[in-house]
Amino acid sequence: MRIDIAAQSDTGRRKKDNEDSFGVFREDTPDLRLFRNGALLIVADGLGGHMGGEIASKLAVSMMKDVMKESLPPSREDGDQDAANLALMCRYVEKANASVFQTNQDLNPNGKPMGTTLATGLITPRKVHICNVGDSRVYHIRDGEIIGQTEDHSWVDEQVKLGLMSKAEAEVDYRKNVVTRSIGTRAEVTVDTYTWHIVPGDWVMLCSDGLVNMVKDADICEEFRKGGNAAEITARLINQANENGGKDNVTVIAANISPSLFHLLYFALRALKRKHGFMLLWFVISLILGLAGFVAGYLYRDGGNLLPIF
Repeated sequence: MRIDIAAQSDTGRRKKDNEDSFGVFREDTPDLRLFRNGALLIVADGLGGHMGGEIASKLAVSMMKDVMKESLPPSREDGDQDAANLALMCRYVEKANASVFQTNQDLNPNGKPMGTTLATGLITPRKVHICNVGDSRVYHIRDGEIIGQTEDHSWVDEQVKLGLMSKAEAEVDYRKNVVTRSIGTRAEVTVDTYTWHIVPGDWVMLCSDGLVNMVKDADICEEFRKGGNAAEITARLINQANENGGKDNVTVIAANISPSLFHLLYFALRALKRKHGFMLLWFVISLILGLAGFVAGYLYRDGGNLLPIF
């Protein structure tokens, strides 16, 4: 399975430390048993103001990565396989929660507990299975439009659901960073799960709230409509978050599902051109001239007589 994946994390313009963590794990991951084709993507955002937010996010990613050592028994029913995938992923989210919670009990029993959000997506042929806790998000984007996204576990999101606040009010409310679910702050955790059907050309994007609080969904879609490979789009989104204020750490993982080889080659050459500029152009021209000279020398020999071609 061909997937163009890029991940980038930035401290932002207002904070000194980056409490976000992420993971991108593919077919070359050691001890992999979970899938033959696909990827596991993870974003964790350590809770600001809590002791050890960076530690909590790193620990959650490390614990979640271990799900790849598991293997699933083959299932005849497609729905049963989906349920098995999600159940297994949820078990590892719960393990991550237990690990961070126990660390709080051991190191900081009377203080404000450390915690983290956790959004993870298991991409396999035709589907992506998602587990989410907190306000980091996963998006499903097709043809520059959002066709699916996870729900935030935040105070303002709950107010919107209850009809006590509009979405416009929620976007500017100073309490929008207050999460109602997180990893490690309580002994038990409730996990939201999703299964999305994907087709070639789709994008799956995971991000921390440092992106969604700085860049509106409409502007996120616009960046995908502009085109580019995964690396270019993640860089543009993070730049836009910082240009809009950069009030928080921002992490973005973008994955393009089964892009064409022509698409990948085009953007690879474009990146080389931007990086090396004139030198690359001169190399390509020299290569073309060299090939042309070789062909001319092959076709014209013996005093310039054209050899017959059969």
